[in-house]
Amino acid sequence: MIISKENRRVIYENLFKEGVLVAKKDFNAPKHEDLDVPNLQVIKAMQSLTSRSLVKTQFSWQWYYYVLTPEGVEYLREWLHLPAEIVPATHKKAVRAPRPAQVRQGGDGAYRAPRGDRDDYRKKEGGAPGDFRPSFSGSGVGRGAPRE
Repeated sequence: MIISKENRRVIYENLFKEGVLVAKKDFNAPKHEDLDVPNLQVIKAMQSLTSRSLVKTQFSWQWYYYVLTPEGVEYLREWLHLPAEIVPATHKKAVRAPRPAQVRQGGDGAYRAPRGDRDDYRKKEGGAPGDFRPSFSGSGVGRGAPRE
């Protein structure tokens, strides 16, 4: 299928920016949900990248899910003439706020749980009496017929 260079550029730029692309399996749709490009051109452009192992395709519930591979990142970076510092959104590390250091009691630096929590856990009040013996036979529920 012949896809204009402008449409191919729009598809590739969006794929590189996000790192992923989604397309509904509707070959007659006038345009893609997110892009101003016919849906068939998006599917066929991704099919071309998939055949060259630049994109991994997953199909589920009438939707195509495309994920850019590392080889695809390099190819699109070259095709779009982008510097190496620019990476897709899926390849960026999430920035977390540093957690403040907590000062613990006890001078040796090792963390020791207070002893009270274990003793409270092991104490059981109101449990089953000592002579309690459960019986599971003869109920008729389970595998096979009940015993006679």
